[in-house]
Amino acid sequence: MSADATHTEITASRPSRLRTGLLQPHVWMGLAVLVVLLLIWEFLPPALGVPKFIIPTISDMWEELGRMYRRENLIQNFWSTALYTTLGFAIGSALGAALGYLLGFSAFWERVFSPYILALQIAPKVAFAPLFIMWFGYNATPKLLVTVLIVFFPVLVNVLAAMKTVDRDMVNLARAYSLTRWQIFLKIEFPSTLPNLMAGLRISSTLAVIGVTVGELVGGNTGLGFLIAYGGGQANAAMVFNAIVLLTVIGIVLYTALAWAEERLLHYIPKAHG
Repeated sequence: MSADATHTEITASRPSRLRTGLLQPHVWMGLAVLVVLLLIWEFLPPALGVPKFIIPTISDMWEELGRMYRRENLIQNFWSTALYTTLGFAIGSALGAALGYLLGFSAFWERVFSPYILALQIAPKVAFAPLFIMWFGYNATPKLLVTVLIVFFPVLVNVLAAMKTVDRDMVNLARAYSLTRWQIFLKIEFPSTLPNLMAGLRISSTLAVIGVTVGELVGGNTGLGFLIAYGGGQANAAMVFNAIVLLTVIGIVLYTALAWAEERLLHYIPKAHG
């Protein structure tokens, strides 16, 4: 078969695979469950006499979303939260991975720093938000620092644990072939720890949204967390629910991007199918 024919066959198969994925029973079942939940949310609270300031209906939330767009700078607040979520995630992940690899190179330094890392890991990170506000004021810095702090530890712990499980025989063999320390890391240690690193990144992507929200709730003046605090103070449950939904969307997008990247990077690892 020629190269052109092979390319044509692959290109033609992509839409069919996409259609097949969309026709999977679990996809339709998931959509059906979503529709049922939305219908229950829309009609059950009014039927039970629940006030709108307690549980707003979907139509109430949609109407409030339009008002938030017109009068509450919804787009600006959304992008502020999305930006600092992504930025805090990137910085925290980079620091966590770097320190995890550095401590993984030396058992001595790991034992030296382990008590301090454990203490910081146990300490409730959200409790640092008021302290950061006292230090840096009511701006974007506190929520960024809280996000970095929350994201940092899952990546650090996953990378450090993976470094301990690297095949030492492979490392010794590489040393016997006179590979440098950097070559050993690139060819053996980093590929071996990549699955754990990606798992830590996926976990941290969900925590990054929490970090930004806490910073905005405690002392922010922009962002979806700020809208949650403002809406709660006004007894505007629809605004609070809308902000929570948008925060969830940010987290899902970030997690999905990482899952996509993991699928491409770790394509060589066989998957278990139930």
